Amino acid sequence: MTYSIGEIEDLTGVKAHVLRYWEEVVPGFSPQKDLGGRRSYTQHDLELIFRLKYLINEKKFTAEGAGQQILEEAQAVQDNSDIIEQIRKARQELSETYIKLTKNK
Repeated sequence: MTYSIGEIEDLTGVKAHVLRYWEEVVPGFSPQKDLGGRRSYTQHDLELIFRLKYLINEKKFTAEGAGQQILEEAQAVQDNSDIIEQIRKARQELSETYIKLTKNK
């Protein structure tokens, strides 16, 4: 499902001119545009807008600072994903080793 800028404005309470400004200063925030230049926001964009709004209004970040915070959070998630994948592989290897050892008894 996609949303128009007007629908996003209604859902989030963030004015269209603010959304357009965020596109300029927040890395990774760039909704798709159709051939006529109209913005089309995804569910991910909507979630990002709510996160930006929270960081700016509640935590008193600047728009640029909020964008940087979101990048740092995304990096932390990626780092954790790598660690989780390493743990999964280690568990798999341990399970295979255990099976081999128990079969040899």
